Amino acid sequence: MVVSGPRRTCATAQRVLDLYARIFDSTPLGEDEYVISADEKTSIQARCRCHPTLAPGQARSMRVNHTYGRGGALAYLAAYDLHRAEVFGRCEQSTGIVPFMRLVEQVMGNEPYASAKRVFFIVDNGSSHRGRSAIDRLPPGSRTPS
Repeated sequence: MVVSGPRRTCATAQRVLDLYARIFDSTPLGEDEYVISADEKTSIQARCRCHPTLAPGQARSMRVNHTYGRGGALAYLAAYDLHRAEVFGRCEQSTGIVPFMRLVEQVMGNEPYASAKRVFFIVDNGSSHRGRSAIDRLPPGSRTPS
């Protein structure tokens, strides 16, 4: 959805806030309808510890070696079910359409979302998930822009 102008912004914000309250088009959501908030974070520094942490022993505290190896920068994509407190996440080499669609498939491949009447995704205006082309990538029958 493309938002322009203050009136459009208020209407869009109200629609999103209604979803947070489990309402869509002035109607409460049913038990088989879900609201997911998704976002992506770029340039997460992947680090791996060079040595394992040693558990505490008799008269010895836990030992943690703070040296690490660099694993490059990754993108973290996450989705959160606002009303069930269910979290989905994945690391990818970069953000984009394909990684975002993998996140959507990860969510939609699980129950109760796979058999839900409707699942609403709240996303920002990132290039991976905005506009008509993002709506067209969704399976038929699930293309309700909001």
